[in-house]
Amino acid sequence: MSAAPDRRLNAYRADLADSRLRGVVDAAAYVTSRPAAIVAPVSNVHARPDRASECASQALYGETVSVFEEKDGWLWVQCDADDYVGYVAAEDVAERQAEPTHIVTVPRTFLYDGADLRHRVEATLSMGSRLKMTGTTETRGTQYAMTQDGFALIANHVAPLDYRADDYVDVAGRFLETPYLWGGRSGFGLDCSGLVQLAVMMAGAKAPRDTDMQAAGVGDAVDPGPDYGELRRGDLVFWKGHVAIMSDRETILHASGHTMMVTEEPLADAVSRIAHLYGSPTGFRRPKFQ
Repeated sequence: MSAAPDRRLNAYRADLADSRLRGVVDAAAYVTSRPAAIVAPVSNVHARPDRASECASQALYGETVSVFEEKDGWLWVQCDADDYVGYVAAEDVAERQAEPTHIVTVPRTFLYDGADLRHRVEATLSMGSRLKMTGTTETRGTQYAMTQDGFALIANHVAPLDYRADDYVDVAGRFLETPYLWGGRSGFGLDCSGLVQLAVMMAGAKAPRDTDMQAAGVGDAVDPGPDYGELRRGDLVFWKGHVAIMSDRETILHASGHTMMVTEEPLADAVSRIAHLYGSPTGFRRPKFQ
């Protein structure tokens, strides 16, 4: 008997399922999704339609989702960025907006109600947020990028949508001391796999959302060699339920539940410390970028 599709990546319940899963899963009804976009700075993706339920992931401003159901103030969605399925607050979502042209490239930035840093801040956006920009303007020597709605961001905080960072490890390093947040994948809080996913995305590749998915499918498996001596910058180190990035041949960068923030530490220290709870590393992978 074949395994059931992963519910994290496939929208199906006993009463309702994505129409693309007809004949794959049993459900009382099937529905074709409708497109929508995230209009909150960050929208928590919950495991159930309940704010007290686990925040399994997050969707960022301007990212798109496929909506299967709206009920009692909640939307059951699949995030187009990584296929993750869950529930988001209906107030965080609107009908799909104009196609974005730019992406935020700094860890955090402000969206002002006009082209002036003294103006009211309408929102604080994370790296990876997407917006449609219509041009630039200058105020007292500062360049602002303008949205179609007249809002403004610092111009050098955004780049065209085809932006690609040169080194994903450098991107991850910009989040040092960002708080650890279970389910977090934004500049306001990150979990271990969220840090990897966001940094890899900014370098032009894709990584799945959760640690086990990344361990199974990011780049190529590598042999760490004796005492991990064959690992190099950018390699991923996996434990049961955790992932870290090699920032050099001896040091890892990760969103750590031990320090409760993104931190660097010697790999040897992490291996020793984590062994008491989760054993030794379970795998090593090298992401691939085109």
